[in-house]
Amino acid sequence: MLEVKDVVKAFKSGDHTIKPVNGVTFSVGQGTFAAILGKSGSGKSTLLSLLGALDKATSGDVLVDEVNISKLPDAKLTAYRRDDIGFVFQQYNLIPNLSAKENVMLPMEFAGVSRAERSVRAAELLNQVELTEDMHDRKANRLSGGQQQRVSIARALANRPKLILADEPTGNLDDETGELIIELLRSLSHEKNTTILVVTHDQALTGKTDRKFRLARGKITEITAS
Repeated sequence: MLEVKDVVKAFKSGDHTIKPVNGVTFSVGQGTFAAILGKSGSGKSTLLSLLGALDKATSGDVLVDEVNISKLPDAKLTAYRRDDIGFVFQQYNLIPNLSAKENVMLPMEFAGVSRAERSVRAAELLNQVELTEDMHDRKANRLSGGQQQRVSIARALANRPKLILADEPTGNLDDETGELIIELLRSLSHEKNTTILVVTHDQALTGKTDRKFRLARGKITEITAS
């Protein structure tokens, strides 16, 4: 479902060339909950940007359902980000003066979904991530961190993406709330057959994933049980 083949991202820094991602190859099947670990500066965020078509690789290929996004023109990349990828961020990235429901409806509006359908699906998704109905119309800036992350996950699911990319999704949450979010992501992956790839330092999160990878010095290796 997700295939990454010999991907390199190079930057010029003075007289030096830096490669935070340097020949990365791995694949993740449909419905897999996977994690990428690595220290700060190991290239995790760069790799996530390449997988989400927020940046283009210097060389190599990223394929989602056999479509090589590394070769797509910019117009098609916009559609890819809108329709095939869901993003979950550590900082939630919600629009603060919109309600929880309005935040979830927004990606569907960009995709041309009717208002009535947007409203129904947003409510269904918020219920799915266990945000109580009395919170649906509450402004995002009046929700707790855990509630905002639930809204962020619902928003990521709005256009039925093939792949969800999560950047430190438990990073700003207390342990108890973080565990609830981990279980939510795990159940979404397995019950909805959604591929979820998280970049994290959270050992509790990685302990619940199906597969684990480590990124160090631009290279990726799979972590197997000893």
